[in-house]
Amino acid sequence: MQKMLITTPIYYVNDSPHLGHAYTTFIADMLKKYHSLQGKEVFLLTGTDEHGQKIALSASKHHLSPLEYASKISQKFRTEWDYFKIDYNHFVRTTDSTHEQAVQQALDTMLAKGDIYKGTYEGNYCVSCESFTTNSTTCPDCNRPTSKVAEESYFFRLSAYQERLLDFYNKHPHAILPLFRRNEVVSFIKQGLHDLSITRTSFEWGVPLPRHLNEPRHVVYVWLDALLSYVSSLGYGTDNANIDYVNHALHIVGKDILRFHAIYWVAFLMSLDLPIFQQLCVHGWWLIEGVKMSKSIGNVLNAKDLAQSYGAEALRYFLLREAPLGQDGDFSVQALIRRFNADLSNTLGNLIQRLAGLLKPFSGELKSTHTLEFYAPLYTQWQAQLESLKGYLQELQLHRYLEELWRVFEACNATIAKEQPWALAKTNPKKAQALLALVATFLAKSVFYLYPVLPESASKLAKWLHISLEPKSFQAYMQKDFLLPALNLAPIEALYPKLEEVQATTKETPKEPQNAYIKFEDFSKLDLQVGTIVKAEKVPKSDKLLCLQIDFGGRVRQILSGIAKHYSPESLEGKQVCALLNLPPRPMLGLVSEGMVLSASDKDGLKLITPLELVSNGAKIG
Repeated sequence: MQKMLITTPIYYVNDSPHLGHAYTTFIADMLKKYHSLQGKEVFLLTGTDEHGQKIALSASKHHLSPLEYASKISQKFRTEWDYFKIDYNHFVRTTDSTHEQAVQQALDTMLAKGDIYKGTYEGNYCVSCESFTTNSTTCPDCNRPTSKVAEESYFFRLSAYQERLLDFYNKHPHAILPLFRRNEVVSFIKQGLHDLSITRTSFEWGVPLPRHLNEPRHVVYVWLDALLSYVSSLGYGTDNANIDYVNHALHIVGKDILRFHAIYWVAFLMSLDLPIFQQLCVHGWWLIEGVKMSKSIGNVLNAKDLAQSYGAEALRYFLLREAPLGQDGDFSVQALIRRFNADLSNTLGNLIQRLAGLLKPFSGELKSTHTLEFYAPLYTQWQAQLESLKGYLQELQLHRYLEELWRVFEACNATIAKEQPWALAKTNPKKAQALLALVATFLAKSVFYLYPVLPESASKLAKWLHISLEPKSFQAYMQKDFLLPALNLAPIEALYPKLEEVQATTKETPKEPQNAYIKFEDFSKLDLQVGTIVKAEKVPKSDKLLCLQIDFGGRVRQILSGIAKHYSPESLEGKQVCALLNLPPRPMLGLVSEGMVLSASDKDGLKLITPLELVSNGAKIG
C-alpha cells in the first residue's frame, strides 16, 4: 500500500486560528479523505510553531511565560480542528521534546557536512514574519518596518544550493502548483541566494543548540525549527517510526510562506539527504471585500463562528469551491449563502429528494435491470465526466473538481425533467425504473467524490444508498458497467435545507463631485509599480484577454489585460510595464486578475505605458 504524507503549515501561535487557517486545513483534510478512498495510507500532519521573538514578546504582554502562552494558543488550534472533525494523524508542537531532539540532530548533520558555519549577521529583521531582509527597511512579505540587527549567528550555506535548486525545479516542473508560483520561485533563485542566518542570540525562546557545541547563548531561528517538524513528526531524530511517509509528501501552504518552503526547506532536505516533497500546493488569501484579513483593521473572521451560524459544511464547501487554488478569494456571507443554496440545496439536495419522491409509486424499490437497455449513452457520458475528476485532483484544481462533479448532478436533474418519470411510471414502468436506477447509480458513484468535501452529509447519503465508504467499494462502484443492485430506499431527510439570505443594507448614491480635481492624498493611495512580464499567454474563450505573470521585485502577480488584439504573447515576455496593484482581485473567465496594466489609446491604437529606461522591478511610480 502506497504511503503518503499531507501537511498543513505548522501554524504560528501569535494569535487564534482564523478563516485562512481553516481554508488550508480543509484542503489538507479533503485530500487525505480522497487519497484514503483511493487505497493509500495517508498521514495527515498539522500542529503549531511556538518559538521565536514574536511569541516571547506576545507572552510578556499577556503576563505569561512563553510556554504558557504558546500552550494556550496551540490548544485553540487543536480545539478548532477537532470541532471541524479534521482527520489528522499527528498534531505536532515545536516545543515537543522529540521535535527539539530532531532539530539538534539536523544541526549536527548539517555541521558535519560543512553546510553550517559561524559568523555575524548585520542587516534588517522583520519581527512579525520572523524573517531577515538584506537591506530593506520594509518587509517584502508584510510591508511592516524592519529593524536593524547585528549579532553573532550560525549560517546555513544556502548559496551553495542555488544550482541544485534550479536543477531540481527544471527536472520537476510540476513540483509547485499552480505553475506560476514555480516560475516565481525560479525567478527568485536566479537573482542569487544569500546564506541564511539560522540562530539568534538576542532572545532565549527557541531550541537550544546541541550541548557539545557549548553555545548557550544561541537558539535555533524559527524557520529551520518549524520546517523540521515535517520530519520530526515522523520519527526523524528518534525512532524513524514513520519516516517512510516522507517519500510521497504533499505540503499545503499559503502564498506568503512560499519562499520558505520552496527554497529553504528544499535546501535543508538536500543537506540532510532526505527525499524532497512531490508537490508544494500554494493557495491564495481570503480577502474581506478585497482587503486582506488583518487584526489591526478588525476584519479577521473566525471559521468556527461562521460554521455555528451557517453550518460547517456550508463553510467548507464554499471555501473549496469558490476560488481557484492559488488565487485570492473574496469572502462574504452573502456569497456563501448563495453558493450553498444554488449548489447544495437547489441542485444536489433537490436531486436526492426528487429521487426519493419518484420511487414512491414503486414502494421505494429500485431496480436497474433495464437501465442500460434504455440509457446506455447517458451512462457512458456521465461515467466519463466522473473519470475526469481524478485529473483535476492531481493538478489540485479543487474548484474545477467540484464544478465538474456538479455537472453530473445537473445532468441528472435535467434528465429527470426531460424524461418525466412520473408520467413514465404509468405508461412505461420499466423505463421509469431504468431512469431512477441510472440516477441512483450515479449518486452512488458520486458520493465517493463528495465525501472528501462534505464528509458528514455524504456519509448520510451513502448510508441511505447502502454504501460502505471504503477503498474496495470505491473500486467496485467506479467500474464502467456497475449498476446498483435491487434496493429499497426509504424517505430521507433534507440534507441541505436552504439558508436564509442576509439582507444587504441600502447605501445612499454618492453625489457627483463639484470639480474634477482630486487631493494629493487620494493619488498617494494608488499603488503604482513597475514590473517585468515573465510569462504571457492567451486566455481560452477570449479574443481580447491576455494572462500576464508580472514580476514586481520577487513577487509575481497574475494580471489579465484586454490587449490581445494589439500585442502577441511572445512580444511581451521580458518587457517592463506600469501597473496599478491595489485593486480588489477580479474573477474573469475562471481566472483572477490581481491588478491593472496601464495603457493609452489614440487614433493609432493601444500602447502599453512603459518606463523610458529599465528600472528595478517593484519600483514605485509617483
